[in-house]
Amino acid sequence: MANILMITGDFVEDYENMVPFQALIAMGHEVHAVCPGKNAGDFISTSIHDFEGDQTYTEKRGHNFQLNADFNTVNADQFDGLYLPGGRSPEYLRLDQRVTALIRDFFAANKPVASICHGIQLLTASHVVEGRKLTAYPACKPEVEMAGGIYVDVPLDQAITDGQLVTAPAWPAHPAMLSQFTRLL
Repeated sequence: MANILMITGDFVEDYENMVPFQALIAMGHEVHAVCPGKNAGDFISTSIHDFEGDQTYTEKRGHNFQLNADFNTVNADQFDGLYLPGGRSPEYLRLDQRVTALIRDFFAANKPVASICHGIQLLTASHVVEGRKLTAYPACKPEVEMAGGIYVDVPLDQAITDGQLVTAPAWPAHPAMLSQFTRLL
C-alpha cells in the first residue's frame, strides 16, 4: 500500500481533511498529516463549509484534528503521493516557501498528487499548474487561469485527472477523487 503525505492546517475544510484521511487509512494506505509550525500530536482546528442555497458556501467551526507527523521531518522521497485538502488553510500555507518547495518536489518526481477545492491555491503558488487541465472550487477559476492552468468546470461531485494530478471542486467529489487518486498510487 502507499505512503501518503497530507499537508493541512488550521481551518482546513473538515470533510476534505477528515474523510480522505480516514478513507485512505481504511483502504490500507499510511497517511502522514503535517502542518508547518506544528508537531505530531498537536491539533488543528477545522471548518465545515456547506452549500445551503446562498450565493457561496457557509462556514462553521468544525472538529479538532490531531496531526500524526512533523512537517520539519518530511521530504517527498519518503512518500508515494501527496494529498492537499481545501478550506481556509491553503490561503496561508501557500505563503510558506517550504510548503511550495515540497509540492514542487512531488511534481518533479512525477508522483501522484490530489487537490480538492481551495487546495488548488497551494498548486498555483507552487507554479505547477501551467498547461494542466484541472478543477477546483469555482471561485478559484481566475487564479488557476492566471497561473496558466486550464480550468475545467465540472459538477461538484466529479474529479478530473491530468497525468499524475487529480483535482476536484469540493467534498461532494470524494468518491470520484479518491477513486482516481488511488488508481494512480
